[in-house]
Amino acid sequence: MPLYWFHCRACGGFDLAFAMADVPAAAPCPDCASSSKRQFGVAALIRPGSAATRLIDATERTASEPSVVAAPPRRPVPVTRNPLHRKLPRP
Repeated sequence: MPLYWFHCRACGGFDLAFAMADVPAAAPCPDCASSSKRQFGVAALIRPGSAATRLIDATERTASEPSVVAAPPRRPVPVTRNPLHRKLPRP
């Protein structure tokens, strides 16, 4: 079922799911039970499976499911032949 966006003047916006044939023009707010009008927005015109969609999904997923790392990545130590670099402080 699609989600429809309603706006309560006191509490703000909220989403409700209705069948397309049963969508009311107004619905009660879940917080204060006042009548809230249905709002119309822009349709999502993103192709599923596109690079942008995959990037957005991956970004949203890392907010709630961060990847687990066992150890920091190993990076090779750069070797320099410049004698002035020997005078720099070492970590």
